[in-house]
This record gives sequence, structure tokens and C-alpha cells, in this order.
Amino acid sequence: MAITNRRKFLKGLALGAFSAPFFSKKLLVFHDQTDREKKGEMFYRRLGRTDLQISEISLGGSPIPDWAILTQIVERGVNYIDSSHSYSNGNSERTIGRLFKEMGRDKLYVGTKFHARRNWNEQTILKSVEGSLKRLQTDHIDVLLIHGVDNEETLTDERVLSAYDKMRKQGKFRFTGISCHSNHHKVVKKAIECGHYDMVQLGYNVFDIEDTDEEQDIETYDDYLGTSGIRQLISLAKSKDVGIIAMKTLKVAGKRQNLETYKTEDSSIFQIMLKWALSNTNIASVVTEILTFEQMEEDLAVVHHPLTARERSALYRFVAENSKDYCHMCGQCELHCPEGVKTTTILRYLAYYEGYEKHDRAKRDYQSLRPEERAPSCQNCGRCEGLCPYGIAIRQKIHYAHTQLV
Repeated sequence: MAITNRRKFLKGLALGAFSAPFFSKKLLVFHDQTDREKKGEMFYRRLGRTDLQISEISLGGSPIPDWAILTQIVERGVNYIDSSHSYSNGNSERTIGRLFKEMGRDKLYVGTKFHARRNWNEQTILKSVEGSLKRLQTDHIDVLLIHGVDNEETLTDERVLSAYDKMRKQGKFRFTGISCHSNHHKVVKKAIECGHYDMVQLGYNVFDIEDTDEEQDIETYDDYLGTSGIRQLISLAKSKDVGIIAMKTLKVAGKRQNLETYKTEDSSIFQIMLKWALSNTNIASVVTEILTFEQMEEDLAVVHHPLTARERSALYRFVAENSKDYCHMCGQCELHCPEGVKTTTILRYLAYYEGYEKHDRAKRDYQSLRPEERAPSCQNCGRCEGLCPYGIAIRQKIHYAHTQLV
């Protein structure tokens, strides 16, 4: 399938998911942030109908930084930390619990997660959340999310809704949410429209950038934000007052690399990435991992500094030169694999292994897949690559992943 045909396919898929009014390019225009306030050197935005004012830069808890860095990040105004029962075998939540005790529960908001995978039921959810509360040393979670939802039916499953209802009555959480790594055009839309979820954590980074008239000489993508549905999803969330937190924003294989060639006189490429994401005022915050004092200074320095024309030019050049093998996690290949191979999931684990250097986690997660979901089950039919909008060599990459992760 030609690239243009692939794009038409994906755009048709998005058209099936969204009504016509959501297909205006005007939706990409970012207006003044009316729900924004400044305290100290940090700016805060309202997380949808939760009315939580969270820092524009929030902290990812996988992994969580060393104690001296962590306390300094909080002192600098970061007040939202994203975690999960599964991060660092629960140690992420334990460290946040210590933070609550030593710095004050009212100074921080925590979003943590439970899984709805494999042999799960209402009781496994309740048990997972009880464990999180114990590790966090608190009686309530600010935002309780379902982790990595890839099937929209999970969102309205009676087991999930019943567990939420019981915990809500017991005061164990304040607001509901989901995180989504793939199949977002169905999952996120359902989460927004079903009315059960207050916020969504969604992958959003510069590889989702769209072509503009100002950059005709640099080829990036044909309006990926539109064809993938991401732009419409964020606008739909805003219209329903569902909060959006952007994740996986610093997408350079997930690690800090030497990218001096894209640096402007004022900003590193990572700062430019953060500025680009925060320029969308329909997003409440960008969650990022901060593991060193240098990264802390780099990330927090972007607050209240708009993206300049020079920075935007560097950003487009970066995308054009580094996007060839980037997987957008749209999930189309995985959804339509006749053998049930978890292609998108495998590519995500490969990114953890090669980019984020989370070797143990990547291997553990890959090996937790059923044998029939792993790369050797691929029958080389090529359907996955026929559906991929960007011609990624999916078969080659998943087989390579298998050699690294078994």
C-alpha cells in the first residue's frame, strides 16, 4: 500500500471515530490559558473538571529520582507525581509515601494506577489499590487510573465500575482516569464520552507534529495530529472538561542524547519539545522523568517561555531527520494481526530496552506475553506493514526485539 493510501486509510479510520465538526484545523489554534495561575516560579493549570491546579511540569515515577533531587523538584513547585503499583516493584509509591510524611500530604497530588490485565477481576483491583494506599502511607489517592488501557470495553466493564464505586464510597480516591499507550482513537474517545473518567494520560510529542505553511521546505508528516485523531481527542476532552496530561513527550528513544545539532542559542531540543507540548493549552501538564539535577534545571526552565520561531524550525528539522523508524503506537498493526502478535506492544518494550535503558523491565514485560503473542508467531504476511501509515519495518523490528528480550 502506498504511503498516500496508508494515510487515507488512517484518516478514514479517524473519520469513523469522530463526527465532522471535530475535523477543523482551527482546533489546533491554542488560545490563552484561562485556567492558569502562577505561584513562585511555577505555573499551574486546571486538570479538567477535577479542579486540581497541577504544575505544568509534572514528575514521572518510573523510575523516581533520588531523594535529594526529588525533594528539590517539589520545592521548585512540581506538585503532581505520576506513579503505579508496578513501578520499581512498588518502591516508587513507597518513596512518594515518605515524601507525603516529610513534606506534607497537602503539598502534593499523586496519580497512581492499577492494571486490568489477564486474570483480573473486581477483587484484584481492590487488592491492588489497598496495596498502593499502604505504600503511599495515605488514606486517599488523588487520581486513580487504569494503567495502559488498550481495549475500550475495559472502560465500562462492570468489574471496573463496581470497584470504582466501592472505593469511591469509602473515600479511597478523589478522581478517576486512564493512561493509554495504543488504540487511542477508540480508547480515549470512549473514556471521554462515557462520563466515568475525569482525566486521560496520553502520549503526545513532537513526532505528532503536522506540516505547516511556514515549513514547506522540510518534509515531516501529512497532518499526523489530524489523521491519527490525537488533535480531535484533545479538543474533544476539552469540550467535555476532561483533563489531559501529556506523557512520552521527550521522545528521543527515551533518553537524553547528545543532540547539539538541534540546539538553539537559548534551548536544548528537550526544552523545545516541552515548549511545543505546553503550547497546547488544552493540555494541563507534561509528565516527564527527571533523574539528575541537570535535567531538573533543564525541564523547569521552560515554564512560561513560549516556543520561538527559531526553536520551531529546529524542531521541524529534528522530526524530519529522526522520524523514519518511530512508532506512533496507533495500534493498527496489533489490532489487525491475524496471528494475534502484540506488535505495537513489542515495539514499546523495545523502546524501553534500547532507549530508556530499562533492560530488566523490558525483558520481564516481553516474557510475560503469551508465546503466541511474541514475535516467533509472526507468519510474515505483511499485513501490519500494509496498515502502518509510515512504512515502519515492523516485522524486522519485532524479530530483532525477540533476540534482545528473551
